[in-house]
Amino acid sequence: MGWMNRMTQFKDKSQKQKELVSVGLFDYPALMAADILLYETDLVPVGEDQKQHVEFTRDVAQRFNLIYGETFKIPEPSIPKVGARIMGLDDPTKKMSKSERQEGHAINLLESPDNIRSKIMRATTDSFREIVFDENRPGIYNLLVIYELFSGLSRPDIEKRFENKGYVDFKRELAEVIVEGLRPLQIRYRELTADPSHIDSLLAEGASKVRAIAEKTLRSVKDRVGLG
Repeated sequence: MGWMNRMTQFKDKSQKQKELVSVGLFDYPALMAADILLYETDLVPVGEDQKQHVEFTRDVAQRFNLIYGETFKIPEPSIPKVGARIMGLDDPTKKMSKSERQEGHAINLLESPDNIRSKIMRATTDSFREIVFDENRPGIYNLLVIYELFSGLSRPDIEKRFENKGYVDFKRELAEVIVEGLRPLQIRYRELTADPSHIDSLLAEGASKVRAIAEKTLRSVKDRVGLG
């Protein structure tokens, strides 16, 4: 089923992008499966819309194990209960994505506070007044989910907090919650990028840790199929 869904995605993107479509788009599920299986992965943190890639990976692993004997771990998707799919600020019927270029569509992790405030204040809502979690109102629902993720408050507490308040008040507070929530990440990013050699050392250290796992898996696969 995962592969069928990916084929549908490939056809859709082929129609939209045409000359930009490459074999890389078609091969992407296989490359992702290799990245997961090579390192004996147990859990794969993904969004709801990426679950199909893990399903395809599981199919590959199970098929290989059936033919050649137990070789790969069968990974499980790890999908958050809240915020598994965040929608675009400008169009809450589409997933928020870095590939969308419209101004006001998404908030980047390194976005400036002023840009965050501007994008949130312009985010799509609706013509109703009540600020409640209602999936049938995708605009305000999406913003409330974002607030829930950054604030850590429960849904009843959030609805009570904004009872009898308007969208402007809610958006202003949402923007500040996001700004403060991203501040530690942005500070840490600046600290790390201030010394490129430190980043290089972290990458080298990580590569040395996983290289042994990858080499072990590759040897096992080659032995199983008779290429060792």
